[in-house]
Amino acid sequence: MIFLINYNRQKSMLESITEFSDEHRKMAEEARLMMEIKNLECGTAREIVLLEALTKDNLRHTHRRYFETLSELTSDSRIVFTDVA
Repeated sequence: MIFLINYNRQKSMLESITEFSDEHRKMAEEARLMMEIKNLECGTAREIVLLEALTKDNLRHTHRRYFETLSELTSDSRIVFTDVA
């Protein structure tokens, strides 16, 4: 699967996600380009990316920052913060 992500950097929020099957790669690329052009015209701070994953759940696991808030990411018990002095 191919996923078109529209992530609002200012709000730290996923605006949209669109799924494309692998055989519709060209359509996904064209949709990303059109979204990038619109983004430039509006002047908004967004990340427009195409990502590949077997499932949306896999994508949520590998690219958590698009789906979780900063506090959710930092409250994860798997993350250990240390001071570097």
